[in-house]
Amino acid sequence: MASKETMRSPLDEKLPSPAQAAGAGVPPRQVPSSLVHEYRPKSAEYCVCVFVINENGKLLKQLGKMRPHVSLADVVIADGGSTDGSTTREVLEPLGVNTLLVKTGPGKLGAQMRMAFGWALDRGYKGVVCIDGNGKDGPEAIPEFIAKLEAGYDHIQGSRFIPGGISEHLPRSRWFGLKFIHAPLISLTSGFRYTDTTNGFRGYSRKLLEDSRVAVFRDALIGYELHWYLAIRAAKLGFRVCETPVARRYPSYGPIPTKISPVKGNLKMIQCLLATCLGHYDPS
Repeated sequence: MASKETMRSPLDEKLPSPAQAAGAGVPPRQVPSSLVHEYRPKSAEYCVCVFVINENGKLLKQLGKMRPHVSLADVVIADGGSTDGSTTREVLEPLGVNTLLVKTGPGKLGAQMRMAFGWALDRGYKGVVCIDGNGKDGPEAIPEFIAKLEAGYDHIQGSRFIPGGISEHLPRSRWFGLKFIHAPLISLTSGFRYTDTTNGFRGYSRKLLEDSRVAVFRDALIGYELHWYLAIRAAKLGFRVCETPVARRYPSYGPIPTKISPVKGNLKMIQCLLATCLGHYDPS
């Protein structure tokens, strides 16, 4: 099948979708402009969104590992603007990718997520599983995420630190920050005991993403805060929240696969975390 390519402009994204227009009081979506390359028709009720930017060979290895575990989901690449040639049709289509979304508007991870969520809702998916494209996450957990979405859970947090989870070569500084700062703050704010709040392997229901009290489609949600905001907001609003065991493996040697700089990046992360916990990103 020929690739179907469309482009969403910033003006288009300010207009409500047909589903939004049907609901009273639902504000227009704010998502970045993007290019949409559809390689295959929709074939499942759920999709797995892989978030990437210049992951090169790591993405290709991960997609290969994912293939045995995505029979119940369509695979979607949410690209933040890669320039390494790893997200071309020639590379992705043979690996089973259904659709490539390429963000052309501003913003970082939060903008990529809103791009993917908006597209998934418009295409009629019942839920979205999010996974990083840098090869750290074990894709064998994908069927369990889908099973929990089918069972009616709205926010599923992947965790390395519950029975069945696996954590390998996690840097000590990251373990300390997660154990004593990040997870306690989000757990205290949300009222739900989370154990692995920096893990981006998560599942979200359509019900959660469409809820006007969550209001996920806002330009204020531009970075990592969107993951944390959803974890807090889902629990506080009474959505069904749970954790599921996952494996996350850092390399035993070499640089840590991350886009966060050691000093400036981590300080910004702490500032963003505190702002999220203090309700800075809650709808007005």
